[in-house]
Amino acid sequence: MNQRTLLITLTGPDRPGVTSRLFEVLTAFPVTVADVEQVVIRGRLTLGVLVAYAGGPPTGTGGTIGGLWTAVEQVAADLDMDLEIATGTVSKEKRRRGRLHVTVLGAPLLPAAMAGITGRVAACGANIDRIERLSSYPVTCIEMAVSGANPQAMRVALAAEAAAQQVDVAVQRSGLHRRAKRLIVMDVDSTLIQNEVIELLAKHAGCLDEVARVTEEAMRGELDFAQSLIRRVALLEGLSEEVFEKVAKELVLTPGARTLVRTLKRLDYRFAIVSGGFTQITDTLVRDLGIDFSAANTLEVVDGRLTGRVIGEIVDRPGKARALERFAAESNIPPSQTVAVGDGANDLDMLAAAGLGIAFNAKPVVRQAADTALNVPYLDSILYLLGISREEVEAADAEDGLPPMPA
Repeated sequence: MNQRTLLITLTGPDRPGVTSRLFEVLTAFPVTVADVEQVVIRGRLTLGVLVAYAGGPPTGTGGTIGGLWTAVEQVAADLDMDLEIATGTVSKEKRRRGRLHVTVLGAPLLPAAMAGITGRVAACGANIDRIERLSSYPVTCIEMAVSGANPQAMRVALAAEAAAQQVDVAVQRSGLHRRAKRLIVMDVDSTLIQNEVIELLAKHAGCLDEVARVTEEAMRGELDFAQSLIRRVALLEGLSEEVFEKVAKELVLTPGARTLVRTLKRLDYRFAIVSGGFTQITDTLVRDLGIDFSAANTLEVVDGRLTGRVIGEIVDRPGKARALERFAAESNIPPSQTVAVGDGANDLDMLAAAGLGIAFNAKPVVRQAADTALNVPYLDSILYLLGISREEVEAADAEDGLPPMPA
């Protein structure tokens, strides 16, 4: 028997009961529900219902389908909403392959950026199936469900457009893995915190300029990290261990850090930090934020003073990747379910080992190598890449009696 469809679209002011009113009317007719979509933007509702029925075209006002048409028109009139009805046939089109999530962040997000991004999506032969806003402030974040795309080709095309439009874009495969428990592994200096710990220590030792110069060379990948660390730590020889307490008080968390950790812990994610810095400082962050795992270097202290040496194996670029793999194994989480966040060349192996590598306000070499880059100053923007909206975070905080997030 031939299956026909009616696509009923109501548009107008949102209010309680619109959806139920429409379906109550439809119960009187021999139709089945084939699809439903609804969206509310600034108090204005768009509701689309696709129903299927058997028989010929629904023309005229007599007969069953003609009566449905009239009944739906009356609902629209009663609710003071605009109505559109389109006829068609039941489609057995296969689900398009290459389903992706494309996340766009901007501060501000301009129409030109969205035009460029969506134009690139179309040029890749892909279709945008759904668009949803995840945040309106302090950054605007839009997530698009895209189908029919080659992931690598889409990443390359959108990375170029994002650079041109000065926005951040992430491309990820759709699927259940986005909703599964994950492990987040994060660099510390200039990522979780805004400081470079060794520079804080060097300031107290009176050798800040020399240490800062070596640090920058290492982060750009111009020096072997282990050798640069040995050189810098040697300059700290003789410093009193009381400096650790002073430096811990000087740490400045990156905006959104507490929100990020708190939200992910609510969702049963595991959270780890991996640092080329020092356990004498990272242990403070572990206690303060409730972090699950950590790996960092340990400064040698003898008779209350730093010796200028590091104890044990140095946590360098390969060491960070090994730590990620170790934490994933201990959490019984496959590497594909891990997220790594970092900013320097020392993080490259860790970013490559993770299922999703995020360059956060990173050096150019890191931005180019990572799966995606965030250049906004808010660490909790990472939540949007995981499909978690600002509204959901605020609602959870309100339930726990926490103050509203800052604008």
